[in-house]
Amino acid sequence: MINYNYGKNENTNWIVEETIYKEKFLGKTESTFLLGNGYFGIRSANEESTANTTRNTFISGTFNKADENEVTELPNVNDVYSLDLFVDGEQLIINDTTVTNYSKRLNVRTGLLERKMDVTNGDLVVHIATKRFISLANIHLTASVFEVTANKDVSIEFYSMIDGQVSNSGAQHFYEGEKKLIDGKYLENVIKTTQSKVEVATHVAHNFNQDIDSLIMMDRRKVGFRYRANLTSGIPFTMEKYATFTTSIDLDCQDNFVQTGLEILQDAEANGFAAELEKSVAAWNEYWNEVNIEIEGDDFTLLSVRYAQYQLRVNCPMHDERMNIGAKGLSGEGYKGHTFWDTELFMLPYFIFAQPQAARSLVKYRYHGLEGARLKAKENNYQGAMYPWEAAWPSDGEVTPVWGAADVVTGEATKIWSGFIEQHITADVIYGLWLYYQVTGDQEFMNKYGYEMIFDTANFWTSRVEMEAKGYVIKNVIGPDEYKEHVDNNSFTNYMAKWNLDLALSYVEMIDESLKADLKQKIGLNIDGWKDVSNNIFLNTPNEDNVLPQDDTYLTLDTLDLTPYKNADRVGTLFEEYSLSQVNKLQISKQADVMVLFLLMEGLFSKEVKQSSFEYYEPKTLHDSSLSLSTHVVLAQDLGNTDISEVLFERACKIDIGENMKSSDHGIHTASLGGIWQGVVYGFGGVRIVNEQLRIEPSIHSKWNKLAFRINYQSQVLAINISQQAFTVANHGSTNIKFINKGKTYDVAANDQVTINL
Repeated sequence: MINYNYGKNENTNWIVEETIYKEKFLGKTESTFLLGNGYFGIRSANEESTANTTRNTFISGTFNKADENEVTELPNVNDVYSLDLFVDGEQLIINDTTVTNYSKRLNVRTGLLERKMDVTNGDLVVHIATKRFISLANIHLTASVFEVTANKDVSIEFYSMIDGQVSNSGAQHFYEGEKKLIDGKYLENVIKTTQSKVEVATHVAHNFNQDIDSLIMMDRRKVGFRYRANLTSGIPFTMEKYATFTTSIDLDCQDNFVQTGLEILQDAEANGFAAELEKSVAAWNEYWNEVNIEIEGDDFTLLSVRYAQYQLRVNCPMHDERMNIGAKGLSGEGYKGHTFWDTELFMLPYFIFAQPQAARSLVKYRYHGLEGARLKAKENNYQGAMYPWEAAWPSDGEVTPVWGAADVVTGEATKIWSGFIEQHITADVIYGLWLYYQVTGDQEFMNKYGYEMIFDTANFWTSRVEMEAKGYVIKNVIGPDEYKEHVDNNSFTNYMAKWNLDLALSYVEMIDESLKADLKQKIGLNIDGWKDVSNNIFLNTPNEDNVLPQDDTYLTLDTLDLTPYKNADRVGTLFEEYSLSQVNKLQISKQADVMVLFLLMEGLFSKEVKQSSFEYYEPKTLHDSSLSLSTHVVLAQDLGNTDISEVLFERACKIDIGENMKSSDHGIHTASLGGIWQGVVYGFGGVRIVNEQLRIEPSIHSKWNKLAFRINYQSQVLAINISQQAFTVANHGSTNIKFINKGKTYDVAANDQVTINL
């Protein structure tokens, strides 16, 4: 029903376009066409209001609790883009029957959103064209153009406001605030969150291409103008609108954030829309020059990858190491802006290889989070640092909601156990840190922050295990497969805990004695405990069929034919017939579990075990989590199951910009978008860190004539160019770089390259 124009040539394969207006599907492009720059993001709701419109503007880090019984979340701040148009005194009705010639398109190269449509009412035809962007050059600024043309002389009226009559699904996070008009032109509104006391200043200004009558308007939580103008048939009426957001926690302007926001607004309004857009596009060009991926032979995949890279950038708060990427980014209220393991395992690798400085900031966030991790450990009677399953402001500790969706059997709310017992996140955080160190060689970070993180999480694992006859066990957990709660000895959790302990043991022998003494005094180094647990922890081993058990009981559970649920056009249909407690007793997986372990701990298991386990678990995996597909893509490609990997990769690419028009209503799937990059670079590009060495073993997609990308490795830039016949690694750095291909080590000199036949 909705036609997405993916582009068929170099000029258009940067553009995602919606070409049919359907009111019930507005949520799709509201979230997937998100505009942002990491500091803030605005859901791309159309200017006019409808019953299905969801308006969200989120500023990174501004977490607040609306009520003492709720968890902290990113609050929905003032809306600046809603605008209802009245023509000759009647509101212009915009719906499925009145709108024709509709186009809404996001250019991911420039960050520009454009929309055009004709609205017909009898013999009146009104053409509306809008442009909107959030600046990548000035993180506080957004600007838009609203253009109206009628086929006859008419009068128009509209209200352009700073609208604080917004909420998070009914939860109000702000006090009323102060509203004012400055110099007869600049609108100002300053509000404060109710619990965290973060202040947010919003400023707005307008410019017009013709004379207009204006009247200042104030209402509860609103300030703006009523505008009236006369239109001449065929002559466009144009309004430029500028808005800025600044907060009391901003590092660049916290001393006088209100005045700074006003000054940024005044400068932008004086410069004009075109000039500010040009600055932003220049910043986007710098980004794409660093990260661009080329694929020949598959336009859809090329756009999907670029779209993924666009979203990863606009949702990453590169400006502030106290902030991280939410599971829905800044695109919607889903998951409340919280950070999960999604960052470390699915998004962080992209930034490590593509933009190491951004990766450093994301990892530093977890260092700041040690305060909250230690708080969670203490609250649960453990030692060391126990990272929260969901994280917000770093010091908050655990912020996972306790209650979730209804149980279809009992009708009662389902308890969310992840915040209590999904504990592999602690090792996942350390894996992200380890990968960052392996790729960048950032020793300064390790000395100041990294070793402390590794050692204190090792302290946690020694206090978490229990001794039984078969060794140290980890009981009552949730692994990556969240359809299995309260299990014992989840393989992913146990193996990752041992890896975390072994990493601590390895590094504690390498660090400077003075640093070791400082850390021993600060956090305590339970080295004997680390050794004892590492040597005696229980680890599941493959059975006679070469299948690694997911936990103590998974392989003994009853099975169910999942065909109708795997073939459903949406996720979660299983829970329309079964409760989670029932699913817990069946061999049904939400997402990859053992498969993630195989991907991270590549050298621990034979190809035969991986193949047998893949064949066993994939038919039992619903991929109800968007994280699941990319892991299976990479493993299938590693195992030579190219038909499976290519089918699953296409499914992953379509999660947000595919044909399913309800897949993204609550926000985009940021981890899945990171997984798309992994599918390309890890899977088809064959790039991996194995045994602390760079390995490059490509196996290009069968449809592609060419795959080319760059990675950063040890402060050098490597350009990798792959065809169906061979691949080339060019070293654009100043020192030699070594990598492994099929057991052979290649040494690429600075400004040199090596070509290897496939």
